[in-house]
Amino acid sequence: MKKILNRPDAYVDEMLDGLCAAHPEAFKRLGDDGRVLARADGAVPGKVGIVTGGGSGHLPVFLGYVGDGLLDACAVGNVFAGPRVDDCQAAARAADGGAGVLQLYGNYGGDRMNFDMAQEFLQIDGLRVESVRVADDVASAPPSEKAKRRGVAGMVFAFKVAGARAAEGGTLAEVTAAARLAADACRTIGVALTPCVVPESGKSSFSIADDKIEFGMGIHGEPGIWRGPMKSADALAQEMLDHLLSELDIGRGSRVAVLVNSLGATPHEELYILYRHVAKVLAARGATPVMPLVGRYATSMEMAGASLTLMPLDGELERLLKAPADCPFWSVR
Repeated sequence: MKKILNRPDAYVDEMLDGLCAAHPEAFKRLGDDGRVLARADGAVPGKVGIVTGGGSGHLPVFLGYVGDGLLDACAVGNVFAGPRVDDCQAAARAADGGAGVLQLYGNYGGDRMNFDMAQEFLQIDGLRVESVRVADDVASAPPSEKAKRRGVAGMVFAFKVAGARAAEGGTLAEVTAAARLAADACRTIGVALTPCVVPESGKSSFSIADDKIEFGMGIHGEPGIWRGPMKSADALAQEMLDHLLSELDIGRGSRVAVLVNSLGATPHEELYILYRHVAKVLAARGATPVMPLVGRYATSMEMAGASLTLMPLDGELERLLKAPADCPFWSVR
């Protein structure tokens, strides 16, 4: 294992120390174990608070999107492990500005269990809490079972849309509806070229031959659709598009948000080669990409690979997507 660290068991906490030291204007650590990252200036009075949570190892998801027009707090777990129930509750309390709190997170078993428990405890204490789970990974279940799908890079769009609706003064019901609209609209699929190393285990999270790739693999190494020889960038982009477009109504006059995301090790140059083909296909359909994102937005440690997310836009989604937002990893002006 070659990683820049001190001790594997200190990996997450030392990362949080460094993150807050680098961005003291944006973040502060809370919770009895320091595993809650919140806005440095605290909850915004009268605004719906938005919290998320999940395992470390995916920066900027989850904690990196705490900021203006985005999230208010995040519960942080170990690498690829969900946050504690106590931290989920502490995140909600840190985000509470008196207008209620939305829990917005990926569809994973441990996260569901802990956020559900946190919601029950918070409601007993009188806090108004709603929850929306993002389940955008089309490789993880068929359309008929989409509630079982994993939450991956589409969470970025859901954070942005919900955060914008909250920032403009939406009620808890309105912010929840905006988050659900974005979550339901997103579709994502990825491809992995190499594994990643979880610091605590000191070994690769899965194995894959040097001449093979796995199409549809999840961000924790969950099985994909097929494993086989490497394909050209255009062929990979086209296969990703085929899976996503089969579930989306994108044609002439459509406007669509596009995210070409590195899973960690894949450089921007290769992402732009993928985007080149995506843009050509959308143009041939008469569709217009809106504010395309190309870069590292939802990673899996140092895994090489990429994911593609599409979100067809109506007027409301586009307005909220374009609204101002600011965090250390993404700004919209």
